[in-house]
Amino acid sequence: MQTLKKFPKITLRAAIAGALSMSVPAAMLAVPAAPVAAQASQLDQAVAALRGISTMRANFTQTDRKGQTLSGVLSLKRPGKIRFEYQKSANMLVVSNGKSLYLVDYDVNQVQRWPIGNSPLGALLDPSRDVKKYGKLIPSGNDNVVTVEVRDSKHPEYGVITLIFVRDAKAPGGLELTNWVALDAQNGRTTVRLSNQAYGISIPDSTFTFKDPRRSGGRR
Repeated sequence: MQTLKKFPKITLRAAIAGALSMSVPAAMLAVPAAPVAAQASQLDQAVAALRGISTMRANFTQTDRKGQTLSGVLSLKRPGKIRFEYQKSANMLVVSNGKSLYLVDYDVNQVQRWPIGNSPLGALLDPSRDVKKYGKLIPSGNDNVVTVEVRDSKHPEYGVITLIFVRDAKAPGGLELTNWVALDAQNGRTTVRLSNQAYGISIPDSTFTFKDPRRSGGRR
């Protein structure tokens, strides 16, 4: 098995952090900072919202910096499990079993691995990752939007993920994760936008397994 570095068809950032070429608007960064107490409160709310997601299924749309767009279905189960089920035209799969993140390329029968802790998605998946310790609030200028940037200053190679929440009383913690922007160590930006989120549903652990094409020669 190879440690995840490059993919023949699509970059890791596009495969995993997907699409939201939406990045964080410059106007959002220019808004004067909120008082420290207010920032701490909103950061606490964002952390509570993440920890409140036991399971989630949502549609996703992913766009890389070149404008390449893919879509599919995301399944998440804490701690540490996620699956990006891409449209059939993208003959690949991204899945985490709770310890490692895998990209499975069925066109070339290749499996590559990335430790969860080294991924920008560690903020979503790694149960030991202290989001509040590594996260900071990015003022949005909108009381209904909470934006949190997560980075490990001691490990810049892990990249940066910016999580964007919208207030919704029906979502865990009263905040719905609507999209995120991931920036890798080479400043490659990818975005994922979520829709039709469903929480607390039954998702079997078998969802986070995959058929190894190196052994079977086939998909899933």
